[in-house]
Amino acid sequence: MRKFFASLSLIALVYGPVLAQSDFYIQLADSAMTLTKQNVRYDPAYFSIDYPNGDVPADKGVCTDVVIRAYRKMGIDLQKGVHEDMLAHFNVYPKIWGLSRPDKNIDHRRVPNLMVFFKRYGTEKEITHNAADYQPGDIVCWNLGGAITHIGIISGKKSQDGQRHLVVHNIGSGQVAEDMLFDFKIIGHYSYKN
Repeated sequence: MRKFFASLSLIALVYGPVLAQSDFYIQLADSAMTLTKQNVRYDPAYFSIDYPNGDVPADKGVCTDVVIRAYRKMGIDLQKGVHEDMLAHFNVYPKIWGLSRPDKNIDHRRVPNLMVFFKRYGTEKEITHNAADYQPGDIVCWNLGGAITHIGIISGKKSQDGQRHLVVHNIGSGQVAEDMLFDFKIIGHYSYKN
């Protein structure tokens, strides 16, 4: 019995940080799920917002706002993180919008910018067609066609057939959890913990 408890202590010592990190992503997935209880209308308008910790009106948002709000519930301000990185490394971010300098009101609300940020500071994970590779708290990005991109968070809740985790996102119907992981071409798969 003493050996058993010694083994458990060794496991806790070796795997403790990994388990704590996993707990973060489970909490992130849970924070994303709480967003589905809010009534949010899809609204891609440009807003002037506070900095740091700025947010568009609570009843409005797009796909990126789901990710931003979920992380904010975890005490992480993606607006500040993206803005500071763009101030220091503007050249590594996409030039799709014709800007000559960062804009703290909108940069963090653009999927291609978040992809660069997560690739630089998070973990870029493999893109597969295996649902088991997409775990709660993972960030997934899609190409919806042409140059239209989308982003969401993998939840802890499973699809009706139990095969896939639902995705918390806003693709036009507000902040919802849906079984849509493989509905579009996946172009990014990340985990990020500040």
